[in-house]
Amino acid sequence: MSTLDKLIQEFLEYLEIEKNRSKKTSDNYEFYLKRFTDWAKITSPDKISHDLVRRYRLWLNRLANKRNELLNKSTQNYHLIALRSFLKYLAKRDIKTLAPEKIELAKMPERQVDFLEGSDLERLLEAPLGGQTEAANIVSLRDKAILELLFSTGLRVSELASLKKDNVNLKKDEFTIRGKGSKLRVVFLSNQSKFWVKKYLDARNDMSPFLFISHDRAASGRGKKIKEDKGITPRSIQRIVDKYSKIAGITKDVTPHTIRHSFATDLLQGGADIRSVQAMLGHSSITTTQIYTHVTDQRLKEVHKEFHDRKRK
Repeated sequence: MSTLDKLIQEFLEYLEIEKNRSKKTSDNYEFYLKRFTDWAKITSPDKISHDLVRRYRLWLNRLANKRNELLNKSTQNYHLIALRSFLKYLAKRDIKTLAPEKIELAKMPERQVDFLEGSDLERLLEAPLGGQTEAANIVSLRDKAILELLFSTGLRVSELASLKKDNVNLKKDEFTIRGKGSKLRVVFLSNQSKFWVKKYLDARNDMSPFLFISHDRAASGRGKKIKEDKGITPRSIQRIVDKYSKIAGITKDVTPHTIRHSFATDLLQGGADIRSVQAMLGHSSITTTQIYTHVTDQRLKEVHKEFHDRKRK
């Protein structure tokens, strides 16, 4: 094992132990750094130079997959973020290499945020019941509770899928979630989300600790035992959202993340400040939250119109 490979292995262990990063994050960093070392064919960190990184970026920009598709700028940046993090680790250990601040990320095009509002949002939230509030079966109750909870809290789909019953106290209006990067944050329950989650849980008679489970009727009909030790998967939640968006007659693609965007947009349109929304979404950087400037820009326009130069009106 070369010196560089050994240091990368120690860096990955540092991510796991000191930084408490998930296994998935560590695996991604390992993939990106191995791609760099395989390309660079160097064995020592002091061989990492500004010119080497420049040529690596050019190579990444021209790299195509089996379908002849080039890497998008976001994926290229993931490679550079992994390399920069590794260089920061080396700098902390006073190991001679390229200064991490020498690596600049590629400029990203402005992100387009898709969100629902007004009648589209209402139709989506009502779609699981189909007007049958009292006669709703357990799957419809589950799906209604999922949609209401997504919109009430702005949870990521992976966060919602991993929820257990004891994570959510329905006597309170809030609960703590461990989100991306194992960071804790508080999310808040609306009256609607509390009502429908309780209604769904009251209809259940299983022993699963998870808040949402699959209720696989096909499996139970074949005499197979439903796995109660596992919750519903993120992919299943995505399919649920897609199903009801079509039932609601919404023509554009709707995902759980669309509902998260709708949650943030609704708060900002209601007058919330962007720092509060950042905290509720669990964004570590305000820069990430600023994708919602399409909303705040409109509010600024309204404030300017209402309050600026009033004496001359």
